[in-house]
Amino acid sequence: MTWTDFWNNIEQLGPEIDRWLRHNRKLSGWILLAISVAAGLLVNFIVAQIVKLVLRRRNAEVLGLLRQHIRSAFYFFVPSLFFLIITNVQERAFQRYPYASKIAEIAFVIATTWLVVQLMKVAERLIIRRYDTANDVNLHLRKFVTQIQFIRQLLSIAVVVIGFSIMLLTFNGGRKIGLSFLTSAGIASVMIGFAAQRTIANLLAGIQIAFTQQIRVDDVVVAEQEWGRIEEINLTNVVVRLWDRRRLILPITYFIEKPFQNWTRSQASVLGSSMFYLDYNVPVDQVRAKVKELVENNPLWDREVCVVQVTDTKPTCIEIRVLTSTRNSGEGFDLRCYIRENVIVFLRENYPESLPVTRLQMAASAENTFRQGEGEFFKNT
Repeated sequence: MTWTDFWNNIEQLGPEIDRWLRHNRKLSGWILLAISVAAGLLVNFIVAQIVKLVLRRRNAEVLGLLRQHIRSAFYFFVPSLFFLIITNVQERAFQRYPYASKIAEIAFVIATTWLVVQLMKVAERLIIRRYDTANDVNLHLRKFVTQIQFIRQLLSIAVVVIGFSIMLLTFNGGRKIGLSFLTSAGIASVMIGFAAQRTIANLLAGIQIAFTQQIRVDDVVVAEQEWGRIEEINLTNVVVRLWDRRRLILPITYFIEKPFQNWTRSQASVLGSSMFYLDYNVPVDQVRAKVKELVENNPLWDREVCVVQVTDTKPTCIEIRVLTSTRNSGEGFDLRCYIRENVIVFLRENYPESLPVTRLQMAASAENTFRQGEGEFFKNT
């Protein structure tokens, strides 16, 4: 059999298939639906294998992002697209099933909305993956990443709203509903304003934070008497990762309405103080020299500030403050602990009399009376 004969046979089968579909419309609708879903799954499989083959060699990280965010949405999008195409091409087969075309349109709108939202997540990850936000020095990079994340969240909401609007317009009464909403826009806006005032306040607070930069991703903050880093800035809340790996969830309006400490607002370097309460006999010059030696040999010190001062005198001891600077608060805490440990060891081994003691001094007359009484006691015994 030649290729000409083969194609002639195919052309002869076309009218026969069309005649069979017309006489079996009920069955043909389900067959077309099955064909569309099968074709969509086949295209999904082929595209997935091609993408996997290309990205496995060049960029495994992008492949991981696609698997994490895109795969499920894409596997739903392509069959819905084929289903929509077939329902529009073969309208006769679906005349007895008017809901089929509506279901196809709704499924396609949902799948498209889902896919676009997931694509924006992948785009966000691809943009911010090049920036090291964990480094406290990169203040402008953390500002940029914070804005990118917030803009992505706003765009996601806009896409969902547009998708819902398009899905609503697919119904015959959708436009009437839209006109009714427009007619009663004044009353509806007042009612929505009262009902969702907290949500709107959170949204406006998020916009203000994203562009005025009170906080950024990976900023070090003290909120509710807890020290931690900003992990996520969402539309309605902020997640703070505390030093002991707990998560503090705060409404985003908290950082607008209440005072809090931001240790990396303009720079990450901090000054840390280590307090010592020692006896009056302590050699301050020796302590100062020892502290200088300790910080000089420690990479945590940023070589800017190192001061040892007697900041107070008390009836039983003196107060010595060791003030040092570090690149960030985490290194500052570690350096202060290191100074305390080593200064105490230095004093205990070389100047034990400098450690705080409690003295008891008796008056001279009381001491003589005590000694006389003690002598009489021994004579009588």
